Parts: sequence; structure tokens; C-alpha cells
Amino acid sequence: MPDIEKRFLSYLRVEKGLSVNTLTAYQADLTKLMKFAQERDKDLLSLERDDIKDFIQHLHHSGLEARSIGRTLVTVRNLYKFLLLDGFLKRDPSANIETPKSWQSLPKFLIAEEVECLLNSPDTDTPTGLRDKAMLEVLYATGVRVSELVALKVSDINLEVGILTTLGKGSKERTVPVGKSAIEWVKKYLPVRSQVLQKKSSPHLFINSKGQPLSRSLFWKIIVGYGEKAKIGHITPHLLRHSFATHLLENGADLRSVQMMLGHSDISTTQIYTHITNERLKEIYKKFHPRA
Repeated sequence: MPDIEKRFLSYLRVEKGLSVNTLTAYQADLTKLMKFAQERDKDLLSLERDDIKDFIQHLHHSGLEARSIGRTLVTVRNLYKFLLLDGFLKRDPSANIETPKSWQSLPKFLIAEEVECLLNSPDTDTPTGLRDKAMLEVLYATGVRVSELVALKVSDINLEVGILTTLGKGSKERTVPVGKSAIEWVKKYLPVRSQVLQKKSSPHLFINSKGQPLSRSLFWKIIVGYGEKAKIGHITPHLLRHSFATHLLENGADLRSVQMMLGHSDISTTQIYTHITNERLKEIYKKFHPRA
């Protein structure tokens, strides 16, 4: 096979007059594409349209930003224009492939095993750990926003019925079911909460060592710390909300019910999670179908 990379870069340097920095960026993009091709036992000349589409999706799933993916796609398109002009190919496999400008950013989420590791991270032998365990369980069990979680009052959760009432955006009240595990951990936490308060009083469910409600920033630090402890990496409080919605849909929940639990005023906001589950289905199909 001709040395496509050298020919293409020479063409860009001599005929297009591109700068050194731009050529370096092109070379980095080419390296990614060639590595991807090798993993499929192919080369740059044998890649097909589906391969290029999969390559773009691969970059997306690897966490590359849309702008960087767009630049890489420009490199790929210019490469195949060059190969057509020089007679190496008769058809451009990159033609009419969607650019990431129109992509909607899909929220990240944890798989079930990662959620389990995160929920098991707090040391429940300590008052703080018991509180954190109850908080994480409630967050994953209900999908409430962090602002809603730290604003929860003891009276907002019915431990007997297994429901939680919260005020969402626009002061809209909604009721969300709470799972058995979260209910049990809240029950274990309440006596510790009383000990922290001693003779003081607070309507808030989750409090700090001074008996005051937790701030969003403190909860952020707490969940980031447990993410590192669970070896999941840097995570955000919203990650459990995304995981809650994704796991419900993956297990057969209908979109309207998930919309109501999340407190989305428009179902189109909730529909983004169907894109996640569709991508997961594609991955599972490709992995396990004998003729995929």
C-alpha cells in the first residue's frame, strides 16, 4: 500500500500551504483514524462509510468534545478528497456523514455495577458515613436534583408509604416513589440525625455536624470524594440523576412516567435518555449478535 499519510501531509504542506501547527493537528487526526482502521483489520483505503460513522461515534464515546470531533471529521473528508483526486479511490466513504454540530450532548451515566460501588463507599459505622449513605441512596432511588435533595425536610418523605414530595423548578410540586433500600437507610440515619441535633431543631432531613442543612457545594465535594474512593473517577451529583433515568428506561419504564419523576415540564427533555438507551442497545447488539 502507498504511504498515504506521507503523501497526504506533503500535499497539505506543499499545495495547500498549511502551517506547521495545522499539519501537526492533521497528523494527530490521521493517527487516530489509522489506529481505528487497524483495530478492524483494515487500512485507510479499505474503510467504508459505516466504518467512518463508527469512528466518529467512537470519538464521541471516548469523551472528545464536538468541536474536536468536527475538526477530525474535516481531516477525514480532506483525506478522502485527496485520495479521490489522486486516483486511489473511486468513492468517498466520508461523504454526507453528519457533523457533530447537530449532535445533542448525551448525559453520562453510571452502569449498575458502578452505582453499587458508589453506594457502598460510605463508612456506615460513622454518623457522617451513615448520613452520606442515606443521601446517595435517596438520590439514586428518586432521581431528584441536588438542590431538591439538600432542601428536603423530614416531613417531605413518607417512610411508611415509600414516597417523597419535592418542589422542583418553577416551584412545581411532585411526588416520587422511594425504593425499599433508600427507605431503610433513611430509617437508620434518623436516630443519628437526632443525636447531631441534640436539643436543637431543624426541619431539614440531611444536616451537617452543626445541625444546619447541607449546601450544594458541600454535597458536590462529598460525592466527588466517594467517586474517587469507588475508583469510578471524577463524577458529578447530576450523574446519579442521569443514571436513575437511564436505568429506568433500560428496564422497561415508559417515558411519560420517567418525565413525571424527573420533573421535566417538556417530554422532549426526557427523550434524550432514549438516545442513551438506543446507543446501549446498539453496543449490546454488535457485541452479542452472531452476524452483527
